[in-house]
Amino acid sequence: MRIRFDEQLELLNRKLIEMGALCEDAISASMHTLKNEADKKSAEKAAALEREIDHKEREIESLCMKLLLQQQPVARDLRTISSALKMISDLERIGDQASDIAGITGYIEDEQLKSGTHIYEMARAASRMVTDSVDSFVRKDLGKARAVQKEDDIVDGLFDTVKNELVGQLRRAEAREQRPEEQDGSTHFPHEFCRNI
Repeated sequence: MRIRFDEQLELLNRKLIEMGALCEDAISASMHTLKNEADKKSAEKAAALEREIDHKEREIESLCMKLLLQQQPVARDLRTISSALKMISDLERIGDQASDIAGITGYIEDEQLKSGTHIYEMARAASRMVTDSVDSFVRKDLGKARAVQKEDDIVDGLFDTVKNELVGQLRRAEAREQRPEEQDGSTHFPHEFCRNI
């Protein structure tokens, strides 16, 4: 009985790794779309990955429920399964956000916005965090988990930087709109993007 349970826990770990890899791909697709909004394939890929991530979440959730009901785990095993349930919820949100980013990039026409921010660096760091957090969970590596917490501080700092860069660009755009004689002809992005920031 325990051997079967351990096999199912290994299956759970493999599925978590697969879901994490899908999230990394979704982040990459959304950033590729941001770099080149004319590339509709990347936006479609991000949306398709989001659907696949949703499916993987349901699959893992079903496996966890089956383990809880059939095996009635306690202590460490129960914490592992409940942590996996929490993790898939967070991974699913990452997929949603990557798809949302890919979806709104078609509204961004300001090249400075795309190239003048630290958003790509933030995406790379977030992608590393996905990899490292899933890996630390599967390997039960406390040191790596603590490193992910430190990476989170880096991403939080990059988020503040990106937010400040975008606000600065919005202010400059607003100032140009108030002085039509100084406009450079560039079009600015809609308010929907601001709400998603």
